[in-house]
Amino acid sequence: MTGNDEPDRRAREDADWQQIVESYGEAPEFPELPPEPVPAVVFEVPAELAGEVWQDPWGEDEDRYVPPPAPPLPRPRGARLLAWLGLFGVPTVVLVGLVVGISVPSYVGLLFLVWFVGGFGYLVATMNPGRGPNDPDSGWDDGAVL
Repeated sequence: MTGNDEPDRRAREDADWQQIVESYGEAPEFPELPPEPVPAVVFEVPAELAGEVWQDPWGEDEDRYVPPPAPPLPRPRGARLLAWLGLFGVPTVVLVGLVVGISVPSYVGLLFLVWFVGGFGYLVATMNPGRGPNDPDSGWDDGAVL
């Protein structure tokens, strides 16, 4: 393909597209209509319901089941507390130190790294392994069991 063929090809393509556009038909003309005003929505209460108050279809509130309050979340103690502090506290301290511009000695940085990795490892090693979805005693989404 030479450089002279390119302008000829583009001219043929342009002519083909122009023919497609011309044979498409005339564009429809829409008259300009003035915007219609939006009607106001008026709700009328029937006369027989005018004095009534909505009533709970399930009965009074005292007949409803109210679940007992949830037990408080367990507080970690000992090694688990240190692991959680390493997992969330170390990145927080490092981020605050970077923002404020505080530099720490390399052994403190290494200590933070070991604390973070060790805390993560401890939490993973001591977590409840649980059971798979095929175990009948796993409690894995049994649906509505009564």
